[in-house]
Amino acid sequence: MSIESKTDYADNWVDRAFIWLFSRKMASAVGQGTSVPGYEGFVELSRQIMRGRNADQQQQVVAIVLKSLVPGPVLYMIRTVFSPTRLVCELNAWFAARLFEWLVGPCEVREVDIPDAQGRSHLQRSGVHIKKCRYLESSGCVGMCVNMCKLPTQTFFTQDFGIPLTMTPNFEDLSCEMVFGQTPPSLDVDPVYQEACLVTECSMAAPQASTCPKLLN
Repeated sequence: MSIESKTDYADNWVDRAFIWLFSRKMASAVGQGTSVPGYEGFVELSRQIMRGRNADQQQQVVAIVLKSLVPGPVLYMIRTVFSPTRLVCELNAWFAARLFEWLVGPCEVREVDIPDAQGRSHLQRSGVHIKKCRYLESSGCVGMCVNMCKLPTQTFFTQDFGIPLTMTPNFEDLSCEMVFGQTPPSLDVDPVYQEACLVTECSMAAPQASTCPKLLN
């Protein structure tokens, strides 16, 4: 697909504070900063993390950044005290829809179908619909979306918080679905690994490749 015109964002002081905090943590993790200001500087730091690192190494750097934002004892308490009940998952969706807008753009909580341990499904408001992901739009890179956002975020919530999360990006319209309470698929069956480059948008694109080469290397 082609991004005809990028969305113009007017970041408020809270958005700018989050951008500054995450950029600072990323610069610390990668050992160098950027002269590019604001959100574009945040994206440029993501590109720096990708350079010279394979997919696993990229995800490990992001994991360090995410864990640095939440003290270890807090993560342990959440994993120990809170099980992924319907209420907990719905609260996570509610907070995510508000706290992540600076990163992914406007989003809304939605009702989703979640299977229980017996395979029976039930509805709960633990889904977050990202209307047009700011990060994907700004980077234009499938590999950056998967390695720097989707996989480390899924792992952080599922393993470190103990609250399953599945993220499903749509590379046609740049939307994304986050579902709290749904265990993410294993990498060998996740359809995201069949995605080709956004060839008109990504400076690292490989037009002849059937899938984005940044997903696995």
